[in-house]
Amino acid sequence: MKQQPRLLSRLCSSLLAGGLPFLASFGSATAPAAAAEKSAAAYIVIDHASGHVLEEFNANKKRQVASLTKIVTAAVVLDWAHAANQSIDQLATVQPFRPELANPQGVQWVPGDRATLKDLLYATLLQSDNIAAETLANFVGAALSGGQDRELHQVSFVSQMNALARKLGAVNSRFLNAHGLDSLESKRPYSTAEDMAKISAYAMANPAFVFYVTQRERRISIQRADGSKQGFQLANTNRLLGRNGIDGLKTGTTKRSGECVIISAAKAPEVRKEGDTFFTTPRRLEVVVLDSEDRFTEAEALLQRGWAAHEAWVAAGRPETPRAQKRSLLGP
Repeated sequence: MKQQPRLLSRLCSSLLAGGLPFLASFGSATAPAAAAEKSAAAYIVIDHASGHVLEEFNANKKRQVASLTKIVTAAVVLDWAHAANQSIDQLATVQPFRPELANPQGVQWVPGDRATLKDLLYATLLQSDNIAAETLANFVGAALSGGQDRELHQVSFVSQMNALARKLGAVNSRFLNAHGLDSLESKRPYSTAEDMAKISAYAMANPAFVFYVTQRERRISIQRADGSKQGFQLANTNRLLGRNGIDGLKTGTTKRSGECVIISAAKAPEVRKEGDTFFTTPRRLEVVVLDSEDRFTEAEALLQRGWAAHEAWVAAGRPETPRAQKRSLLGP
């Protein structure tokens, strides 16, 4: 018998602590008999503003997450650009790369090509381009560590990816590269549905990141080594974009990870009046689906159940879980 997912109901409650993002707790309610049959090996649905978990299954099981890794890559690049006051319009050069990174249907990169960090971010997030992700890592890693050692540049960048994960409480994650391929190193990278939910909520709190993942398509320009320019049209791999308020996030697939997807969706904010003052509360959910036979259908179904659970939770006054039952996304 398959383990039943835990689902928020009016009887299930959570901890909402001090306005800190990404906090959540788990109640003991189980999914109703009417819940849709699942194929995913793991999933989670959270409220973006609080981190409150609305439904989850195997959310702490370590798994390969493929190109969902690129969410962390982009977040590190954008954080670095902001902290170091660096323009994303500056050019980065594509270094020699392993042939496994190339995508015959994607951008036809060759070593020596140059593109802006902005266009590399588009290629990384929309079309899940491995070479673009590695080029970003090389560029930012070089800025962080200096010198000409490309291997050190990669190590420096990946260390920032793991540092960000730890900062967000994503302690069950290990990232080994910027692109998420899981067959290139002797060790395997891994994360969990819960950790990726934390990371996704963090990324979606950055308007610059949101701008990238909301684009259905984008044309980018590459400067070839001979000085000529070539344009490529990118298409977003997230087939759910634009449906039911879905405005992000990312897909990922390898043989080990199976089909994965994270979606983020928003509804009009809640508005309440107390005296002469109006209070506005954003409404946004993140859904993480790992190793699914039908990731888009399953993610969309989870989103609909998540909104129903969210409505019940809000109607109940966003109740707190008793301390003994508390398990926060940020830890104790």
